[in-house]
Amino acid sequence: MAAVPNHPYFYGADWNPEQWPESVRAADLDLMRQAGVTAATVGVFSWSRLEPAPGAYDFSWLDRVLDGLHAAGIGAVLATPTASPPPWFTLAHPDALAQRRDGVRLVHGSRDTYCVNAPAYRAASRGVAAALASRYAHHPAVVLWHVHNEYGTWCFCDHCAAAFRGWLRARHGDLAALNEAWCTDFWSQRYGDWAQVLPPRATQYLTNPAHELDYRRFLSDSLLAAYAEQRDVIKAVAPEAQVTTNFVLGGWVPVDHARWSGQVDMVAIDHYPSSLDGAPAQSAFAADAARGWSAAAGHGGEWLLMEHAPAHVTENGVQRRKPPGMLARIALAHIARGSRGAMYFQWRAGRGGAEQWHSALVDHPGPGTRLFREATALGTRLADLERKGTFLTPSVEEGAPLNPSQVAVWFDEVCGWAIGASHLPAPVDYQGIVEGWHRALWRRGHAVDVVPPAARLGGYRVLVVPAAYLLTDTSARRLAEYVRDGGHLVVTYLSGIVDEHARVRTGGHPGALRDLLGVRVEEFDPLSAGESLVLDSGDVAAAWTEHLTAPDAAVLAAYPDGRPAVTRREHGAGVAYYVSCGLDDAATARLLAAVCAAAGAEPLVPDLPEGVEAVATPQGLWLFNHTDLVHVIGGRDVAPGEAALAASPGAPSPD
Repeated sequence: MAAVPNHPYFYGADWNPEQWPESVRAADLDLMRQAGVTAATVGVFSWSRLEPAPGAYDFSWLDRVLDGLHAAGIGAVLATPTASPPPWFTLAHPDALAQRRDGVRLVHGSRDTYCVNAPAYRAASRGVAAALASRYAHHPAVVLWHVHNEYGTWCFCDHCAAAFRGWLRARHGDLAALNEAWCTDFWSQRYGDWAQVLPPRATQYLTNPAHELDYRRFLSDSLLAAYAEQRDVIKAVAPEAQVTTNFVLGGWVPVDHARWSGQVDMVAIDHYPSSLDGAPAQSAFAADAARGWSAAAGHGGEWLLMEHAPAHVTENGVQRRKPPGMLARIALAHIARGSRGAMYFQWRAGRGGAEQWHSALVDHPGPGTRLFREATALGTRLADLERKGTFLTPSVEEGAPLNPSQVAVWFDEVCGWAIGASHLPAPVDYQGIVEGWHRALWRRGHAVDVVPPAARLGGYRVLVVPAAYLLTDTSARRLAEYVRDGGHLVVTYLSGIVDEHARVRTGGHPGALRDLLGVRVEEFDPLSAGESLVLDSGDVAAAWTEHLTAPDAAVLAAYPDGRPAVTRREHGAGVAYYVSCGLDDAATARLLAAVCAAAGAEPLVPDLPEGVEAVATPQGLWLFNHTDLVHVIGGRDVAPGEAALAASPGAPSPD
């Protein structure tokens, strides 16, 4: 099997040949060659085809598929099909079906109908993975193994209850420590026996936030163990195999992707923006996050866009058509940010099934469409970039910041789990807040790294830490060291509030960062939807405000009643800023402009026009014009919708 580092790049899509007759499969291979496809993901939802009865495997169709791909010069990303067990399995093992919080046991008829902690499910998953590995570990078409699909299924059954108790024993040691960590004297929930501890199932009123947080951690570790079992089964047969799984992003997902990134051979993500107009910024954030996970895990900042939609963005339940040129711009923007390619879901639109209206490179009308022509043009362009040596960016030193980024945004999914609890003074969209600060830097033309708490911070001139509600002592100490050593730190409201067990740090907020920031918050004062305040700086505050004093910090902006709103404190060789309110986009941009100027963090392109994106790579500066206007940048016309690789200083353009 060819190892991933030797594979040039990944351009293609999920292909479901088991859903089509042989004549369509043959036509698909011809169309893939025409479009310049280099890789196809196969087998993701094929368990009932591969194993139509327990232990009875049928590989004949997959043999033909893989042989056909190899003959066509197309690599196979071979998936294990364990995200969707077949009906025979769920009927034989009803206890292996997922159970909701309210005790309702789900039935087959969709995908993800499994309990990850059910012994029968884990054994069956290992079995089908072992069968695939035994047959295809050395097939010349296979360039990457894709375990499962989008891990993230919740379950609250008795299998999970037993496994959860074991996980809690390992984490906390004994019941006394658990009771202390969970503050169980509240509402008389103190546990006297491990058998009393259950998953956070449906109950009368609010659940314990520490209980909920630990259950998410437990599910993340359970899912990771299931992934690792399949990975190890594959590597036992083919130690050189490159194995990964596709991360699905969103607050509902109980997976700590930063932690998982050290367990995959390549970080791979699926990304589906929620807004057509916001897609470029949302895509940039997802790409920067994937690169940050990869770098922190020692993968050099390289990663793979495993899935995204070619033709539509689903916005509030409505499929919004991507305009001409957007397919190439979004794909190339991901690649410029470190992706090893651009893969789509899906290759050919299905005739039936729940996703028959999901967009595809070959849609229902066939290949004679604007979309397929754009896909073919993109395939040609990617091949040309590869020939010119401008496709892949070199790896960086393990754990090092990803040059040329001088600014970074802190992103902690576990913090997002904690801040999403239903008992906070107001609903808080953690990822939305983080993306807002990233978007402001992106609009200003900065190269931005999105970094997990474990990342090395020393190379960044500016670090933004938005809404770090849950902050460990270790993270707080690292942030203080970052400022002491010369960094410029921007911390927002709702930071440093609770420890790793979701227990409030008493004595005044922002708790773990109070001394570093030189402020003391006494009251939260969230605003109603549509309500805002004008600060004495003229900036507009919305969503959240706080009542605080600044005993050891300078006040940069104040609320109408004179209390501090934005502060600044020098610490060692650096500076720490505190933003106690939600700022609108214009105010956020002004603050960041001042902070970055003071820190010497320059944008890639000064005065970058609105709607134009700049991404620096070692091969040159990529410019993406997401507008309908021509923009002149660096003496070059960038046409509407264009994705252009500009020349490096003193060198001719390679594009």
